[in-house]
Amino acid sequence: MALNLFSLGKKAAPTTAVESTVPANTPPHNSNTSGLKSTASSQSVQDIIAPSAVEVDFSFIKIDDNYVRTLFVTGYPRYVSANWLSPLINFNHSLDISMFVYPSDSKDTLDSLRRRIAEMEAEINTDIERGRIPRAATEAGLEDAKVLQSQLVKGAERFFQFSLYISISGDSVKELDTVTAQVQSMLASLLIISKVASLSMEDAFKTTLPYCKDKLMLTRNMDTTALSTTFPFTSSELSDNQGILYGVNAHNDSLVIFDRFSLENANMLILATSGAGKSYAVKLEILRSLMFDCQVIILDPENEYEMVTKSVGGNYLSFSTGATHKINPFQIARPQDSSEDEMGYKYLFLMSLLKIMIGVMDPIEEATMNRALVLTYRQKGISEDPTTHILEAPRMEDLYRALIGMEESVSKTLAARLERYVMGGVKGIFDQQSNIDINAPVTVFTLRDTADEIRPIIMFMILDFVWNQVRKDLRKRILVVDEAWYLMRYEDSAKILQGFVKRARKYYFGVSIISQNVDDFLGSAYGKAIITNSALKLLLKQSSAAINQISEVFYLSQGEKQLLLSAGQGEGIFFAGMNHVAIKIISSADEHALATSKPAEILEARKKEKEAREAEIAADKANT
Repeated sequence: MALNLFSLGKKAAPTTAVESTVPANTPPHNSNTSGLKSTASSQSVQDIIAPSAVEVDFSFIKIDDNYVRTLFVTGYPRYVSANWLSPLINFNHSLDISMFVYPSDSKDTLDSLRRRIAEMEAEINTDIERGRIPRAATEAGLEDAKVLQSQLVKGAERFFQFSLYISISGDSVKELDTVTAQVQSMLASLLIISKVASLSMEDAFKTTLPYCKDKLMLTRNMDTTALSTTFPFTSSELSDNQGILYGVNAHNDSLVIFDRFSLENANMLILATSGAGKSYAVKLEILRSLMFDCQVIILDPENEYEMVTKSVGGNYLSFSTGATHKINPFQIARPQDSSEDEMGYKYLFLMSLLKIMIGVMDPIEEATMNRALVLTYRQKGISEDPTTHILEAPRMEDLYRALIGMEESVSKTLAARLERYVMGGVKGIFDQQSNIDINAPVTVFTLRDTADEIRPIIMFMILDFVWNQVRKDLRKRILVVDEAWYLMRYEDSAKILQGFVKRARKYYFGVSIISQNVDDFLGSAYGKAIITNSALKLLLKQSSAAINQISEVFYLSQGEKQLLLSAGQGEGIFFAGMNHVAIKIISSADEHALATSKPAEILEARKKEKEAREAEIAADKANT
């Protein structure tokens, strides 16, 4: 839709320089703008709330130790769409924005339009008669004016004057200048021309106060359709035409419906304290995503996803010494893109895995281990040639024997550090061929029965196995990494998780990372990269110890900080791209029965299931 480029001749009120409302010789406690005098025995409300000093400069106002500068908008783009002011409304700094709308009389507007149309037509005819090309701006304005005239005559549109002002605050002049430049640059990217209200800074500042008084009257013509697009609260709506239900918008009770695969990436980060409803929200997303033919893979440290998996006929894979499910970390993938250096990737992965297993290695140990890895594959007939990758992959025991067979003393030391995983108490977990697949709608890798010491190792191996499978077969998938802080404790595992998040989009793949330890992300370069590359974010209840870090990273207002501190279960803030809204997670009774993790409700559900089975058995006996 078009904004009117022509002017009807309305002149703005003249702007003049003004002096400070606080006289230089007046004590601070006697300063008030209403003219009321305060005495030592009685102070007015104005005396109590008034700042100690107000300094009006050429291009800013200083109120106590705070600096404020006001911009006014003089130029608008010709074509705009709904929510076109969203970048301004969601700007990552505190802004005071004032919009003024003045209805105009239709008869006077039509008279002005006729005169303006006649002037533009005369200008164009004159240019043509003199052999000059008419100005493009005049032709565009004439076209818009005729359309508007037609709409006004039919009663389909009304005419308004619109003004827009923005006040920016800062703790110093340097910060004020920096933010002002950022705001003006952002507005310029929207084809909006803004200027500083120099020499009228006091009136400009008062215009953005909640007085509803426009002291500058710098207006622009707009019709009803164009004016409606300036409505500033459309960013509170976060509902798409397709996708799944995430919850209810706490601002206006609308539904938050979104398709995570419609954004620049499909990654999601969920941060909250224990018991705030992180896993509950993810379980609901899993159940609803299955309706859109989305495959889900879950790393489950605490058996939280068992009921969901069994209800949809998924695979539930347990990893422990006595479990039958195995993953061989030496297995080589055969991705669709044969141009990838698969052996190079595998050597890097195994070196990272071995560092987690046996600890940090010095350069000599790393070189020795790398030679042992190459030797291990060569003994199985596997080289960089892709045709050899179909051969049976070596196992951890083969690497151990290769180290034993090498002559260096360093290799014997490395073999001794690796021995516990081949012959020690955890034998059988890391030295068997892979015997699992992830072709079910939901596949869960549960780690409840594994010791905390080896849990990060197994999670690391599972991530590599999943990555190999994802590259083989392109389809819509979501990977859920619950309690991701296990992986963020180690640099190598944090690095591979970051790689997942960065490369997932290429394979139609979304990664959901869940953690209650905010420090693991905010205190790590890999964690910050994960936050940056996650288009969707869900913040639920936060602890007071972490709220300041959260606020700084996600640019939260004071009200949003308070919301996260006082939020109940399933309440928080949902981010999708640039927009974010307060959200309440909701579910149906059937969904709640599968998603709940409260022990009392789980025991009650099991009791009812047992009673139903017993009743069914009794009925069968009675019929017999």
